Amino acid sequence: MKAILQRVTSASVEVAGTVVGRIGAGLLVFMGVAKGDGEPDCRYLVEKLRTFRIFSDEQGKMNRSLVDIGGSVLLVSQFTLLGCTTNGRRPSFEEAAPPEEAKRLYEQVAADLRTAGTPVETGVFAAHMRVALVNDGPVTFVLDSRDKPS
Repeated sequence: MKAILQRVTSASVEVAGTVVGRIGAGLLVFMGVAKGDGEPDCRYLVEKLRTFRIFSDEQGKMNRSLVDIGGSVLLVSQFTLLGCTTNGRRPSFEEAAPPEEAKRLYEQVAADLRTAGTPVETGVFAAHMRVALVNDGPVTFVLDSRDKPS
């Protein structure tokens, strides 16, 4: 499971001209599900999103987590994170999970975040979306559940 996290002061996503998700301070998370990803990857991502210390404290140091600031998550599915660009001029998406499985795990991450007490808004899986954000910093990180410690 790959995710791009962007620390934001606000973010929104719209589908067909209608805003379907909007947050204030927190994280905009673009998430792609790879073949072979499962529940352990969901748990890793949820824990990391909630506790990763990338928000500034009073001294301006990245010392606070999403939980510490009471922030929200805007979760947007993005299978293109699994695109392989090494050959030719068109990306290959063979590493991406089948849509049914990717949707299930995407929804699982959103549900697990909510269960843990994090406010979550989402895009619409497999829809053409327009995402707007105000990146705070800018601060952007890449997470890959396959990089997690054993």
